[in-house]
Amino acid sequence: MNVPSPTRHGEAALGWPPGLTGELDHRRLKAPTLKLRSALPTPGGDTIYAVDLRVRLPNRDAFLTSSELHSVEHFLLEGFNRLLPRNFLSVGLMGCRTGFYLGFVNEGRAEVLCEALARILTEMQSAQAVPYANIEQCGNWRDHSLADAQRVAREILLQRAHWLEAA
Repeated sequence: MNVPSPTRHGEAALGWPPGLTGELDHRRLKAPTLKLRSALPTPGGDTIYAVDLRVRLPNRDAFLTSSELHSVEHFLLEGFNRLLPRNFLSVGLMGCRTGFYLGFVNEGRAEVLCEALARILTEMQSAQAVPYANIEQCGNWRDHSLADAQRVAREILLQRAHWLEAA
């Protein structure tokens, strides 16, 4: 699959709003949103895309709890691995507990990533358990809450029309 790589202001070719790529003043950020952080070409010709999934507003004392963050992370890991197996690299937790860092290779189109995220969050609503939440696959397997993760997913889904309005 040949996906265009953004140039200095070429994020629009991938469906991202111009001027919202990279690091932004956290006082301007909106949530929940999905934002292209960077696109880095590799020597082998691939492109690594870093995407922010901001769930909560920074510095507003409405941070994700440990079990919310942990459980949603497990769903994102399972879902993106299943839906974009050739492109998904990793999910990382924002240390400020306001969202997640998502990594992809050769897939940076906003429409594709938003659609995959929407499917993951929608499928979470009928889940019976948090993926990988067992002693064999998780280093803190008792720190999960299916109900909390489902609630956070609903909060994010309710704002889907505004996901790309990062600031």
